[in-house]
Amino acid sequence: MAERAMRPGRPMSRLLLWGGLALAAAFLSALRIAGPAGFGAGADTSVPELDAVILQYSVLPRMAVALIAGATLGLSGLLLQRVLRNPLAEPSTLGVSAGAQLAMTLAAVYAPALMEGAREGVALGGGLAAVGLIMAMTWRRGLEPVAVVLAGMMVALTATMASAAVILANGEYLFSIFLWGGGSLSQQGWGPTLDISWRLAAGAVAAVLLSRPLAILGLDDGSARSLGVALDLTRFGVIGIAVWLAAGVTAEVGVIGFVGLAAPALAQLSGARTQRQRLVAAPLIGALLLWLTDGLVQLLAGGGGERVPTGAATALLGGPLLLWLLPRLRMFEWPSLEARRAASRRSARPGLLLALLALLGAVSAGLALTVGYGPEGWTVSTGGLLGDLMAWRAPRVAVAAASGAMLAAAGMVLQRVTANPLAGPEILGVGTGAGVGLTAALFLFASPGIGVQAAASAIGAVTVLACMLALSLRAGFGPERLLLAGIAMSALCSAVLTAVIATGTPQAFALLRWLSGSTNEATPADAWGCAVAALLLLAPLPFAGRWLDILPLGDATARSVGLPARRCRGLLVLLAGLLTAVAALFVGPLSFIGLIAPHLARLLGLGRARAQAAGAMLIGAALMVLSDWLARTAAFPYQLPLGLFASLLAGPYLIWLLGREGPRAG
Repeated sequence: MAERAMRPGRPMSRLLLWGGLALAAAFLSALRIAGPAGFGAGADTSVPELDAVILQYSVLPRMAVALIAGATLGLSGLLLQRVLRNPLAEPSTLGVSAGAQLAMTLAAVYAPALMEGAREGVALGGGLAAVGLIMAMTWRRGLEPVAVVLAGMMVALTATMASAAVILANGEYLFSIFLWGGGSLSQQGWGPTLDISWRLAAGAVAAVLLSRPLAILGLDDGSARSLGVALDLTRFGVIGIAVWLAAGVTAEVGVIGFVGLAAPALAQLSGARTQRQRLVAAPLIGALLLWLTDGLVQLLAGGGGERVPTGAATALLGGPLLLWLLPRLRMFEWPSLEARRAASRRSARPGLLLALLALLGAVSAGLALTVGYGPEGWTVSTGGLLGDLMAWRAPRVAVAAASGAMLAAAGMVLQRVTANPLAGPEILGVGTGAGVGLTAALFLFASPGIGVQAAASAIGAVTVLACMLALSLRAGFGPERLLLAGIAMSALCSAVLTAVIATGTPQAFALLRWLSGSTNEATPADAWGCAVAALLLLAPLPFAGRWLDILPLGDATARSVGLPARRCRGLLVLLAGLLTAVAALFVGPLSFIGLIAPHLARLLGLGRARAQAAGAMLIGAALMVLSDWLARTAAFPYQLPLGLFASLLAGPYLIWLLGREGPRAG
């Protein structure tokens, strides 16, 4: 079945394509060698000794590490895809790179001696922990491809946010996280190349020795066992080799995404049908892709220094590639997430339940306004002290509550419109799409006001949602493929943001502050603006209750009761995009509140659309206020960004939620 997934092209066209790409990469390398200081732009040829040193210890090692790292990631991705029978598995989508990054961040802060003598071991431990967590959470679902990829994305985001939180809590600046995480291939010697090379050689030998088990693992579990393969032991062993390869690359050059995804897929599209052919083709294509991408990065940099990290550039290419691959992936049956949803109980007294949730929200707000941590420890502010602190705390609480309510409402709308319980503004890339719109505003206007920023963010968010729905309608995507398309779009938008941040311009610093989702500088004007926007955008929801109850039942049911499904869906998508854009403008794009709050409301028994919307908004507001309070007090005197802390709270719950649904297949 896997062999028929993608139709290979003609041999001559394949040969011309890869030959042309190789020539282009070689030409870029020749330009770089001819002008070591920057593709000939501003090269100082009056000091040949200096040029020789740059060539020997910077230019040539960079080319070599691009080739070796690309080949290693290509092999790692091929092993992961084969052993999991998942064409979307690779080190980035499985959280390996993010787990390694978190482990190295923790070691750098709390055990710097480990970074001196055991950096690769630290990275390997983090990568294995991430993959182990993903497999534990999706084991009962039989390692379904969609479940594995979603869990991987959640683990990766949570690990990335945890890394940033650790750095901020220790007084470091977040900018370094993005620069290193962007995956720069700049070199000062041959050490990283040699370290990755011996890993690649050992991994290639292991892959060749495991050729027969790998071929058998492509079959179903029953067939593999009948042929005498120790299924679980072999699977864990191959995954360990793949993680070891990817963690070594991450330890040396940072996070390089999508090469491990693209190389095996392009190898198969190029006609590599047998296991042996893919073991040769995937590393070669991975090496060529990273070599060519890094050459383009250096060419665009010119003499002014590298503007975009190579890792971000690969993500810019990988997002569109994943969108292009999705309609062509027929390697497995896509499971129905909706079919695995347990029927939730309905509350007999939803009004009382909503009143209790409102009380919980009021308690959270009171806690955030009165309780804090200072130089003298925990204090409860009253009287004059409380009056003085209200000027700082009240705007933060108001912004957090309004933003949490808007994100929760947007998530509830998206889950019902797409009939997918795992849809949300964060997973579908709506928040990062708002960031791309904000980026455009920052570059097009000298000093855009809050209105211009909100409008630009809304345009970006709605555009991403419209692209997702258009793609799903055109390609006939189900809810699961729509989620993966959202992951691809999110990766593409995140790569744009990373590339802009890496420029170091004033707009980049403003964008970085937004990306962190901090409410530290919230003003009364921000609070009023956010509250008014929330009231205006949430007001139509009660009138759309009938739409939201009927749309999850399908277009046929909607038409049978006289509901114009396409028009209603378009209006609701527009509303969800506006809600997400305004909320993300104040608290950043990554919080998972839009995904977690509707789930909690449903689990509490609020099944009807209006009741679920009200419950989700109250839960979202309370969770965001609580997250803001913890972000303010957990690492005093440092102020952790609200969006990062909300991700740390919500991420583990989402992973647990994904793992508890559905029995293990087979």
